Amino acid sequence: MMLITLSGCSLLEVKLESGIVPLPQDQLNMRVFSRDFSQNFYSEVEHSADQIAVLGDQDEQPSTPEAITLKSNSLMWKINSEQALQRTIFQSSPVAAMVDTWVLTAQMNAFFTTGNGSMIFAEHQNIAIASSERLQANFERTVKGFVKASEFKQYQVFVTQYVIDNPIADITFTRVSAFNDWLAYRNISELEAVTTFGTVPEVMSDVSDRMAMISDQMPKILTWKAELYALHSNINAEELQKTLANISDTSARFQDMMEQSPEMMAGLAVDLRRELTPLLTQLSDSTDDKIAQLSVERQALTLMVKSERVALEEMVTRERIAAAANLDELSKHTVEVVFQELTNTLKSLILYFVLFLGVIFFAPLGLGVWLGKRMALKRQSPQQSSD
Repeated sequence: MMLITLSGCSLLEVKLESGIVPLPQDQLNMRVFSRDFSQNFYSEVEHSADQIAVLGDQDEQPSTPEAITLKSNSLMWKINSEQALQRTIFQSSPVAAMVDTWVLTAQMNAFFTTGNGSMIFAEHQNIAIASSERLQANFERTVKGFVKASEFKQYQVFVTQYVIDNPIADITFTRVSAFNDWLAYRNISELEAVTTFGTVPEVMSDVSDRMAMISDQMPKILTWKAELYALHSNINAEELQKTLANISDTSARFQDMMEQSPEMMAGLAVDLRRELTPLLTQLSDSTDDKIAQLSVERQALTLMVKSERVALEEMVTRERIAAAANLDELSKHTVEVVFQELTNTLKSLILYFVLFLGVIFFAPLGLGVWLGKRMALKRQSPQQSSD
């Protein structure tokens, strides 16, 4: 009964809200599409790069500089482009991921078609161009499916201009996210760009996708990097095998010689000991002399440091005493000057005070006496004239 009564009171109405806003359906579609496109991107780039490397080995000997350069560029294309795609897709905003992925595909297409990478694969350049064009066309075709025609046109104009203003410089695919420029292009505030990260299941799904993609791509990228390092190192596999074989043969022959001629090895050991003993003795004596000399120099250095420290302490003491004496003299002189100035000031004040009293008290009194005398003289002068 109490609960029913309280629930009927509007002042005690309790409203529970989670405060979590789910992502809009169009943004969820953008996220799903971007993640699906990544698999297409990886397979397309890897297939094209491997095809270029195989054709390069067929055209040239694998050890020639041209073949090594071609294979290195194909490896760097796979490594750097896929790492760049991971950075674009794994952004917090699905809109940012979609815009930046579109820009990346367009930048890669322009890089291989008319940019600095237009001759990076020599006569096999058309393979990279065709692959980049297919990826960009595939992405744009899918974007049209869930974006309005007017919005798609705005996206397309922005991407085209951004690629012209910000081309990829080299095969490292060094670039900056285009989302901030997209916000400026659409006059959208950065505070309004990302309003929610989605519900808890949506966030967990996003984290799961990230971990799955990283676990799939990381072994391949590490393998390609190791292959690239081995390709540019100065180690030749054939020469390494020959060197190891020579070392093994030499060790085997030495072992056989030791087993077949133990007396000779014993004599060789005696001769080595006899020849090396004077050298070791001389080295030991020289080492002892250097250690003794070092000990003497260390003691002298200790004495010098001690004497310098004592002299420094004495100098500091003298300076402190002199500074204290100078401070006492300065204090006395300051007190004398202050009292002298104070005496002069008091004298001046007393003089001014006397003059003030004279002006205030004696000046009116003298003026009154003078006026009285003047009035008395004026009264006496008429009486004398009448007499």
